[in-house]
Amino acid sequence: MNDKLNEEDVARLLANPTGEVRAEIAGKIAGDHPRLSESERRMAEEIFRLMVKDAEVRVREALARQLKENPMVPHDVAMALASDVDAVALPFIELSEVLTDEDLVEIIRSQDQHKQVAVAKRAHVSASVADALVDSGNENAVATLVANEGADLSDTILARVVETYGGSEVVGKPMVERRNLPVTVAERLMTRISENLRRQLIERQDLTPEMATALLLHAREMAVLGIADVETDVVKLVEHLHRNNRLTPSIILRAVCMGDVTFFEVALARLARVKLENARTLIHDAGKRGFQALFDKAGLPKPVFAAMRAAVDVSAEMEYDGGPNDRERFSRRMIERILTQYGDLGVEFENDDLEYLLTKMNELPAAVHAD
Repeated sequence: MNDKLNEEDVARLLANPTGEVRAEIAGKIAGDHPRLSESERRMAEEIFRLMVKDAEVRVREALARQLKENPMVPHDVAMALASDVDAVALPFIELSEVLTDEDLVEIIRSQDQHKQVAVAKRAHVSASVADALVDSGNENAVATLVANEGADLSDTILARVVETYGGSEVVGKPMVERRNLPVTVAERLMTRISENLRRQLIERQDLTPEMATALLLHAREMAVLGIADVETDVVKLVEHLHRNNRLTPSIILRAVCMGDVTFFEVALARLARVKLENARTLIHDAGKRGFQALFDKAGLPKPVFAAMRAAVDVSAEMEYDGGPNDRERFSRRMIERILTQYGDLGVEFENDDLEYLLTKMNELPAAVHAD
């Protein structure tokens, strides 16, 4: 068969042959398109405009298959193919460079979910197109976008993905696996994903043990403050930290000063190798000797004793105020009380711990009732 467009091909097309023949000619003409002379190309493009209206899907499929990687396709033909049924449109949307960002945004906003996924699969997805995909509400498209290393995803876009889709397993998994995940995004992600994905996140090779610990504790802290609805298994968290030599006096002190008494109790029980029930009894012993005995058995350094003792006492004296953000205000009041008492009670803090508590206090709402 002659591989070049000729008058016989045009005649066969105009004679309205079977769909099979029309599909064959569509593929042939589209395949020849880049090699044609200027006049032949103009003729071919007019034929394309007829073919995109052909009633036979296989004709339009053949046309799209040959034109999807052709940068010389007329824009109107490209848009017609991209707006066609999925069998015609999806491969064309995924590969055609004729479609502009504006075209792709319009496809996302006006076409079906399968076409949104096809846009997300493109070799390069610009920030504006990524924004439109995040706004689409299509979990599969957003998951595909996040998994696409060719997508231009800024920290801001990734943060929006976490806020909108962080609770979705479909989106969460590729987020956890994405290369070069910003730490700020990972921190937000920790409070939204399942325990299984959280474990996968902290085991990433690009996270140092210190950073993994910080992410775990941030998730716990957010949960305690009621900022994030995340289930944290405190026993598993403490075991993980202990196993990796990260259950430090500083971390335990910071937790109890933030009002996380549960973490404090579990940590001391683990270090002292006693049952949790027994540790709780000793920590809250009214005579205070029980806490001293547990502290010593846990092997904690003596300089942090007064600070931990003060934090336990202040926590026992205080109550939630019952207003909005009461947990956060409770933690702020805890820190304020401990910091104002540490001079009088002989409580001393390392500079890093003091800076941490001051920073946290400034981040939390003031100890007043909301209107």
